[in-house]
Amino acid sequence: RSLKIKLLICLIFAFSKDAKDLREFWRIEVIRKDKFSWRRLLTNKNNRRRNFLFWWRLANEMNKHGSKRHQKIASRICDKLKARYAADIELGAVIGPGLHMPHHAGIVISCRARIGSNFAIRQNSTIGGVRGMRSDQVITIGDNVDIGASCCLIGPITVGDNVTIGAMSFVNKDIPSDGVYITRKTSTFTANSIN
Repeated sequence: RSLKIKLLICLIFAFSKDAKDLREFWRIEVIRKDKFSWRRLLTNKNNRRRNFLFWWRLANEMNKHGSKRHQKIASRICDKLKARYAADIELGAVIGPGLHMPHHAGIVISCRARIGSNFAIRQNSTIGGVRGMRSDQVITIGDNVDIGASCCLIGPITVGDNVTIGAMSFVNKDIPSDGVYITRKTSTFTANSIN
C-alpha cells in the first residue's frame, strides 16, 4: 500500500504546474518526439536507458520543486536507481535537456555540477571532487560536451561548449570551448624474450 501511495504522489506531482520542466525533459530524453504524449512516455520508459532518465528526472524535479514529503520520496528513488544501475547522479545536480548515458555503470555526478544541454557521459566517469571546494564553487560544463569512458573531472573547473573529452582523461583545469581534450599518458613496455 505504501508503494501505491508514493506512486500516486509522484503522479500528482508530474501533473502539477511545478513539473513543467520535468515534462520537457521527458519529451526530449524519453519520448524523443516533437510533442509530449503520456502514452508514448509510458511506452518508451521501458527502455533501460530511458527508464533511468525517467526516474532520475522525476526525483530531481521533486527534490527541487516539491515539499519535504516529495524530497523524501525523491531520495528513495535515487537510492533505488543507484542500486539498480550502479550510477550515482546526486539530487541537486543541474543538467540541461538531452542527457545521454550509453552505459550507466560507475557514473558519478556531484550535486555541485552545472551542466548544459546535450551532454553525453560514459561508464566509470566521475564529475566531482568537491572535498577542497568552497560551498559557493561549482563544476561548470557547457553545451554539447561528450565525456569518454573512465574520465575524472574534479574541482571548481569550467569546461566550454562543444568539447570532447577522450577516454581515461583526468581533468582538473579549465578547458576552452570547441576542442578535444585528451590526457597524454606516457607508458613503458618491456618485452621479455622467451627462450
